[in-house]
Amino acid sequence: MAMPRKLKNLNLFNDANSYLGVVKSVTLPPLGRKMEGYRGGGMNGPVKADLGFSDDGIQFVWKTGGLDLIALRQFGAVNASGIALRFSGAFQQDDTDAISAVEVVMRGRHETIDMGEAQPGEDTEHSITTTCTYYRLIVDNQDIIEIDLLNFIETVNGVDLLDKQRKAIGI
Repeated sequence: MAMPRKLKNLNLFNDANSYLGVVKSVTLPPLGRKMEGYRGGGMNGPVKADLGFSDDGIQFVWKTGGLDLIALRQFGAVNASGIALRFSGAFQQDDTDAISAVEVVMRGRHETIDMGEAQPGEDTEHSITTTCTYYRLIVDNQDIIEIDLLNFIETVNGVDLLDKQRKAIGI
């Protein structure tokens, strides 16, 4: 019987600054497609056409304990890819004790920084939402997904999904 790989530990890096002991949790970006139904003559039902990446974009939500001056100083970054973030996680399979190294590399800028509730003698945390223009998922040193919204790149499992479109429009 096989056991699933479960996250055992993680770290977050913000412009090469380690958040070891500071990062409390992360919500990795959901990946979505924009799909539109089409039903023409002779079709017994709609087929959804893939119109590219979802309008929701790439949103990374993460929480830190205490006062996070690094993120606060980055707020209002002008460059859409100005902030580099890297999640690293150790996922372990309990029946074999095998560890998978998972990295998610992202670039973007902070959309919101929620400094949370402040109460003397109580835990505090910041919740940061970073809107990303770049996303790259690496598992055990293998590229799984790379999305670069500004440079018209989308590669999944080694297949360049936008190659033919780039050629068709001359880029």
